[in-house]
Amino acid sequence: MNITTPEWVRHAIFYQIFPDRFAKSARVEKPANLEPWDSKPTVHGFKGGDLRGIVDHFDYLRDLGINAIYLNPVFQSASNHRYHTHDYFKIDPILGGDEAFDHLIKQAHKRDIRVVIDGVFNHASRGFYQFNHALENGAGSPYLDWFHIHGFPLHAYEGTPKYDSWWGIPDLPKFNTGTPAVREYLMRVAEYWIERGIDGWRLDVPAEINDDSFWQEFRRRVKAKNPDAYVVGEIWHEAQRWLAGDQFDAVMNYVYTRAAIGFFTHGKFDHHLTADAGYAPVTKLNAQDFAYSINIMLGLYARAVNEVQLNLVDSHDTPRYLTVAKGDVNALRLSMLCMMTLPGAPSIYYGDEIGMLGGCDPDCRRSFNWDEATWNTELRDAIKAMIKLRKKHRALRDGEFKVLFAEGMTVAYARRRDDEHAVVVLNAGDHPTEIVIHTNGEIPDNMTLKSVLGHRASAQASGGVLSAISVPARDGMVLTHHA
Repeated sequence: MNITTPEWVRHAIFYQIFPDRFAKSARVEKPANLEPWDSKPTVHGFKGGDLRGIVDHFDYLRDLGINAIYLNPVFQSASNHRYHTHDYFKIDPILGGDEAFDHLIKQAHKRDIRVVIDGVFNHASRGFYQFNHALENGAGSPYLDWFHIHGFPLHAYEGTPKYDSWWGIPDLPKFNTGTPAVREYLMRVAEYWIERGIDGWRLDVPAEINDDSFWQEFRRRVKAKNPDAYVVGEIWHEAQRWLAGDQFDAVMNYVYTRAAIGFFTHGKFDHHLTADAGYAPVTKLNAQDFAYSINIMLGLYARAVNEVQLNLVDSHDTPRYLTVAKGDVNALRLSMLCMMTLPGAPSIYYGDEIGMLGGCDPDCRRSFNWDEATWNTELRDAIKAMIKLRKKHRALRDGEFKVLFAEGMTVAYARRRDDEHAVVVLNAGDHPTEIVIHTNGEIPDNMTLKSVLGHRASAQASGGVLSAISVPARDGMVLTHHA
């Protein structure tokens, strides 16, 4: 099968936003009982972030270099994370409602920012109309076949629920996607928001809908509305089943996340946190292990898929990378640099660029602190420079990839597109190193590469070898040549 994926994703720098916690605007009317913005997040509390608040900070995102955002759920819901959908055709009023959403789409596209939103199609909520109908009317409800109901009363709030739900959580009744009316409803939701202007869907727990034909139809109908729409699934492991060209374009690449933690922290990560996160197990890696992991990762899928994978170091479902790394900013910086120079679209979880901390959910969903005095501006400047570099050098986005060196705690790889060459060197070790790289034909003899990020240096290829490159401890560099 000829696999086609959206071209724009190859050039995207994503920024993931948890809407309740990023920013709020006085122009959106709020209920009274909100938690203080800077207080510790709780399971049920709301901070009052909204969509107009996000728009108010588009200039911040553009300055960072962001040209795509992924929003956690925005539909009407009775939870701060909004994975408990009440109405799939309405934007939550606490976020500003439909008007604020249309404003966000318009302003984002005006600034050449793409918008991908979260689609929760495996389960709804107890407040979803059809489930509430069954809850109120029992066996008399005409909507029983919308769910997997096994008896009455349903016990939605006490006792053992008599219906299937996600992971047995009664708040999240599972749809019966084998029912034609349910299937059509969800397909119409997918089409509707594409028509309203979104640029793609991030699909929540799509493996729970264990039906390839569902996702094949989903893809056909979304792509019929917008052939450039991005369809990315939340699959935490190898995902060949869904990435053969007939279902998703990509998945959230937690395979990279695990490898980046294991290597760039030099194994000095919080094992308790990673054990509690969905990407476990995470193990300590040396350079050879890391290179092997990356090569295996890229060997899983077609190049067209690898180039649009959603690469990430953390998300709303995991502890913050900086907390996992026990505050090691260098580990985060190296993980980001690697992510920015690998095939696939980099995704920054809001606040990582300023050094936000957070343990497991809900602590990883803290409010963004807009007081710049609290920011790690050095880290932000470094990430901003990485983004600028990726945008400037196309070889770093969709060029060929090849590992050139992997010894001790140092990895080097080449990216090449046409006459543009780049070599990325990453030293995760605690000591400076000097390496000699065998080019294996990736760098033509007599070519000189100069560093454009990191330690100032140059290297020349001669006799199939790149002259010695010195890399400081816990640091990385990018060298490029453009004919």
